[in-house]
This record gives sequence, C-alpha cells and structure tokens, in this order.
Amino acid sequence: MDRLEAKRSILYLILFIAFIGIQSSCNQPQRQKEENGMHHSTDQHEHVLDDSVAVCVSDGLPSRSAAIAQSGSTIEAIGSDNSNMIWIKSGVFSMGSDAFPDAQPVHEVSLDGFWIDEHEVTNAQFARFVEATGYQTVAERTLDPKDFPNVPLDLLVPGSAVFTPPSKKVGLDNYLQWWKYVAGANWRHPQGPGSSIKGKEDHPVVQVSYEDAAAYAKWAGKRLPTEAEWEYAARGMRPNRTYYWGDELKPGGKWVANVYQGDFPVNNSKEDGYEETSPIKSYAANPLGLYDMEGNVWEWCSDFYRPDYYQSSPKKNPKGPNDSLDPQEPGLVKRVQRGGSFLCNAQYCERYIAGSRGKGEVGSASNNLGFRCVSDNPPPKVKD
Repeated sequence: MDRLEAKRSILYLILFIAFIGIQSSCNQPQRQKEENGMHHSTDQHEHVLDDSVAVCVSDGLPSRSAAIAQSGSTIEAIGSDNSNMIWIKSGVFSMGSDAFPDAQPVHEVSLDGFWIDEHEVTNAQFARFVEATGYQTVAERTLDPKDFPNVPLDLLVPGSAVFTPPSKKVGLDNYLQWWKYVAGANWRHPQGPGSSIKGKEDHPVVQVSYEDAAAYAKWAGKRLPTEAEWEYAARGMRPNRTYYWGDELKPGGKWVANVYQGDFPVNNSKEDGYEETSPIKSYAANPLGLYDMEGNVWEWCSDFYRPDYYQSSPKKNPKGPNDSLDPQEPGLVKRVQRGGSFLCNAQYCERYIAGSRGKGEVGSASNNLGFRCVSDNPPPKVKD
C-alpha cells in the first residue's frame, strides 16, 4: 500500500506539473508620482523583456490543455446578475509601474467611460449563473487522456490548484512546495473534497478559469475589463502612489486589504483576520466606491499577456496585444490578471503594488483567483 500511495503521489505531481503556469514576477516597488484623474457616479442600487526576473510563484496556476479549455457548452443566454455597478468617467491617467519590467514604461492612457462592478463576483452570484445555465467550469470537466498519455486513467480526475502550506520553513525557489493539484477542487469546493462555500456566499468566487469568467460575463450582459480599465478604476482619482490606497503598507497601523501576513508560506499570522478570502466589502472602498481592487483574489482581465506590450501600446483605449507571449512558458496562451491576492506580501509577492501585472494560462484556476465585470452600457434595473 505504501508503494501504491507513493506511486500515486508521483503521478499526481506529474499531472500537476503538466498543468502549472507561472503568472507573475516579484521586483521590489519604487515610488511613482505621475498624476491621473477619474470621476464617478454610482448606479442606483518584438521586444521581449529580460526573462531572468525572479518569478513570483506564490500565484502559480495549473495550466490545462487547450482542448480542455475549449471544451464544454457555450452560454448563449444574456441575463443580468443584478450587481451594483460604478460609472467611471472618461479620462487620462499614467499607467504602469517603474518597479516591474513588464509594467514599463509608465505611459499616458486615455479611456472612454465604462461601468464596473463595485466588488468581485461572489459565490452567490456565480451559483445563480450556474443554476440558470447548467454551466460546468473547467475544473469540473473530465480530463482527456490524449492530453496526458503518460498518466494512468484512474488519476485523470477533475481538480485544480490549491495553496497548501508546507509543514516547515522552505526556500522560495520552488512553488511546488506549496501549490498542489487537488482532485475535486472547484468553485464549490475551493480546497477540494470536504471544503465548501456554505456560509461564504458573500465571498468572491474562486477556482474560475478565464473561460469561466468570460462565460459568466456574457450571461450577465457584460464583459471582462481591459487591464487599462482595471488599473484606471483601481487608482481611484488619486495621484500615482506605491499602493492603490496610498504610500504606506499599513496606514495608521491597520491593514486595508486582504493580503498575507507572517512568514510565507508556512505561517500565516492572520493579522487582518483572514487566512484565505474575505467577504466582499470587508475593507473600505476606494474613492470611486470600489472594493477589493487589491488583495483578496486575483482578477482576470481581457488582455492577452505580453511583457513588452507597454512599449508599443496605443494611447487611446488599449485592449492588449493580438496574441500572448510569456518567455517563461512560450507555448501557453495567457491573459492578464490584476490586483494580487490573499497570498501576496512584501516578503515574497507584491503584486498589489499599484501598476503591477499578473498573468495566467487561460484554462487555469486556483483558490486565489476570481474576477469582476464591466459594461459599456448602464446596468439594467432588475428586481431581486
């Protein structure tokens, strides 16, 4: 039995490595002082940057095959999730960060106005979407044996990546020490079998791939934000600062975002009261009325990811490059992610720094990855 279990562990590791996608790097921040401007009103209710940059693998995701990512039903129905949205008025701002190679150069961007969800999509909202459409997320779908010819059929089970702290202090050069592929992990069971979202209806939904997020947005009559829209909204009419909330990590000695405290990855001190996700609106909104634009969970954006895109991106309404390229994993299609998560901290990953970028393979999911939506049109008035 011990040999059998050891064999299974090795094979699960092989499967997990086949899924892995690394999504962000971890240079230290430098203060910026560019200016930006926003206004808001609420609704009623081929140069590739140096790839030797240290990789922020606290947010690595399991990369699934293109066949799995493209499988499943297509949602045709257009509905509304009745989410409160904030109007972001058109304007100009300085986008990017001098602290991160893939966020340079800092450049001026002009955007048309748009509506954006005031908070990340919740478990309750996603559950209504699934109930209305019968949608099955990527993490719940059967794996195709053709994509994993060297893995026994009994190990090809649906699942996803789960942050699993090691039992003792480890070096920070191997993310497989704290990321595990867990069979049965999905949006209903974020940490795998035995875990549940019961009582967490107001937490952000996690374990959603880009495909899942895009399907939800389409059903709701919305879309995913461009990374320019996301950053513009996150800056909230403030001059460029170290963090979206200001220049101090803990203004007034208080945590103002759900990020990691303690000795990563072995000891989360939970100074902010949360080990994993926090309920929406647990922290103060930014000046535009938006919650959790930093920390809590990573958020999918619609742009393909390229580390050199800012060198040639258009000034007016940039929508990202025509294709993706991650020099670390050139064979994978990746999209931008923004905001960092409950696993980011100054010790290891600081992607809650203003202007910083994340990235993820489009079929990937994990228990620290979610999304919010935007719209070019006013949200419909829908009764509960």
